[in-house]
Amino acid sequence: MTRAGADPLLLLVAGLAIDTVFGDMPAIFRYVDHPVALAGRAIAFFDRKLNREARSEASRRDRGIITVILLVGAAAALGFTVERLCRGHPLGAIVEALLIAVLVAQRSLYQHVAAVAQALDTGGLAAGRAAVRRIVGRDPLSLDAHGIARAAIESLAENFSDGVVAPVFWYLLLGLPGLFAYKMANTLDSMIGHRSPRYRSFGWAAARLDDVLNLAPARISGLLLVAAAVFAKYGRPNRALAIMLRDGRKHRALHLYRLACLIEAGLLLGAWFAGHITLPI
Repeated sequence: MTRAGADPLLLLVAGLAIDTVFGDMPAIFRYVDHPVALAGRAIAFFDRKLNREARSEASRRDRGIITVILLVGAAAALGFTVERLCRGHPLGAIVEALLIAVLVAQRSLYQHVAAVAQALDTGGLAAGRAAVRRIVGRDPLSLDAHGIARAAIESLAENFSDGVVAPVFWYLLLGLPGLFAYKMANTLDSMIGHRSPRYRSFGWAAARLDDVLNLAPARISGLLLVAAAVFAKYGRPNRALAIMLRDGRKHRALHLYRLACLIEAGLLLGAWFAGHITLPI
């Protein structure tokens, strides 16, 4: 018995099972805000107030650091409070399992990528472009059918690490404080951790923190893809591992293995994705 009165591993399995069955729970979040949406609102507020174009780059960078410290710290504190409140209560384990289900996006990831494949099969290029637009940041109008498939697999590989493995890793390591803090840091990175003129200074700390928090999970994700290739009909696990070790460090992001994971995903499927691949930074 630990934390909320139950083994964290059992709570994790329960949370993943709930997510597998119910997914994003739209019936609930149609009426209340999703925790990630609330995090997004908080980030947008700090962005409006602190990231003004009239300020110098150094000032915006300092304010970005403050934003990251405040929001990630607040998320960790909230997780700690919720965990303490759950501890010793009969419903505490249920609440914790539900929070895990909400914050680990395994079914949602599968559904979004599967929707791209189905759209290409049934609706052709136009439908495939519309479906892939929901999961990638690039312009889908520039993609042919092969490009759409590449983009979907790329999103799957990256978000397998960011949206599934990393939240699980930080939950098992630090409990709800770790899970809440990671989700806030990852949301910060997705919203402001860009190299665009507006965010290259203000989002610097968010991008660096996300890199650091994903150092271990990204490598674990790569190894899991290698392991999965063993069970794929045309998988090439030895080649996948070699690609990960050879090309992982070539990515400019510190948690690097995204490109290698993409190539591993192709080897998992027994296929190569020809053409130019542009990864978002």
